[in-house]
Amino acid sequence: MVHLGRRAAMAAALAAGLTVGRAPRSGALAAPGPAARPAGPQPPASLMGGEIRRLPTSRRVLALTFNAAWDESGIDTVLEELRRRGLPATFFPTGLFAEAHPGAVRAVAAASHGLGNHSHSHPFFDDLDTAERAAEVRRADAAIRKASGAAPLPFFRFPYSSTTEDSVADVNDLGYAAIEFTTDTNGYLGPKGGMSVDTVVQRAVDAFTPGAILQMHVGSTGDGIVLDARALPRIIDAAEAEGYEVVDLRGFLVWAARR
Repeated sequence: MVHLGRRAAMAAALAAGLTVGRAPRSGALAAPGPAARPAGPQPPASLMGGEIRRLPTSRRVLALTFNAAWDESGIDTVLEELRRRGLPATFFPTGLFAEAHPGAVRAVAAASHGLGNHSHSHPFFDDLDTAERAAEVRRADAAIRKASGAAPLPFFRFPYSSTTEDSVADVNDLGYAAIEFTTDTNGYLGPKGGMSVDTVVQRAVDAFTPGAILQMHVGSTGDGIVLDARALPRIIDAAEAEGYEVVDLRGFLVWAARR
């Protein structure tokens, strides 16, 4: 059936439907101008105005997402597992990652997975002003386009999931929806951070809920151990056993546009 630092306080999930943070500053809901974002898919208005942490559905579906900001460790393993299962995922590389590892970004695009934007250098966005935020997003967009040869999704994921009303509004004004997550498996912490494959799997399973967005990571901080890559088969098996279907965030974009 299954076809690092500070974190901003996260809003409790709603009983059903789209989970968002607070409304942005006044005026931020206006549609972005045509030059706000380079050519590519544009997010519908229904995705703007807050941070998205769940897909708006009561169906037993979930989405797999992977951030990429370090080295290439684990990417081949993840891509092969997704290929073997015929499943989609969305990857959120930083611009620096795309510049350092263009082959990895091309491989993700070639495997027909979605590519989002995770900033250029992975700073805390609440420490930046509007112009600095725009520079981070646009530099990452350019780097991902160059590496992949494709137009990235209009999806932005904040470094450290550190969001504010103003930073979400700034990203929306640039033409991006703020796609966060229901839970992070914390696999990126690695064994030295007290994590194991078992604990990664358990964190994922504990977060299973209709519309869940799972955040995982590829790459390592130096030890070459990528727990999320090792845990992925068991996470998918557990989802299948509980009757969940893995869905593509790009389908979510199409669905939202029809609302």
